[in-house]
Amino acid sequence: MLVTSKELFRDTQKRNYAIPAANFFDLDSARSYVKVAERLNKPLILAFAQAHMDMMSLEEAALIGKYLAEKATVPVVLHLDHGQDEKVVKQAIELGFSSVMIDASQDPFEENVRRSKEIAEYAHERGVVVEAEIGFVGSGVNYENHDHSDSIYTEVVDAVNFVNETQVDSLAVSIGTAHGFYKGTPKISFERLAELRSAVKTPLVLHGGSSSGDENLQRCATEGISKINIFTDFITAAMTSIDKDRPSDYFQLKKTANSAIEEALAHYYTVFATK
Repeated sequence: MLVTSKELFRDTQKRNYAIPAANFFDLDSARSYVKVAERLNKPLILAFAQAHMDMMSLEEAALIGKYLAEKATVPVVLHLDHGQDEKVVKQAIELGFSSVMIDASQDPFEENVRRSKEIAEYAHERGVVVEAEIGFVGSGVNYENHDHSDSIYTEVVDAVNFVNETQVDSLAVSIGTAHGFYKGTPKISFERLAELRSAVKTPLVLHGGSSSGDENLQRCATEGISKINIFTDFITAAMTSIDKDRPSDYFQLKKTANSAIEEALAHYYTVFATK
């Protein structure tokens, strides 16, 4: 069933767990994620990133995502991840995404507030929930190739002011993770997470979950984070499995990759203590 994340996040806050946001980039990946969610009877945030529009159009992503979510036997949120252009975010809303992210985190604070508030008002009028980001989750060597490599931690006072001014439904915070591949394991500030959870009643979400370490991510999930984004670990698992099994034809290659992606998501459902 296609849902928004509002009720799901209320439960994560009450029962201290996180829901994986799995980024799909084609039909196979989306179908694999939903298959695992149904098998385990868990909710899923099926995410499509603006950065992947060179692989699949937004219209195609909406058709695939809505079809799979509506026929699913578990709650599925169709979410636009890292929408950096208002035109794209609004188009996603019109196409039927139930959740959107406006990512103005690289802008000055007041501009981030202005852009996020505008999208929140537009989305809420249409029954869609909104995620925004404050602080900045940097990147390692990865597909998105951000200009910044260093994370900028979210300040508690800024987070409080931001949610009060924008009325967004969830807030992506920076506590030490980064997008893409790590050199080593990141040092996450659980002290900052505790401060943010205490001060901000709006659900908190975490980007850059891949290769952050199971122990780190389980602590995040049980200590205040409602949603954790995963992408790089799925494609890494697929390539590792292909290299290991050396499938002899294209169809077997696809099966090998899909199976690896499914195993990775099942693993993270356990790590995130998803109810």
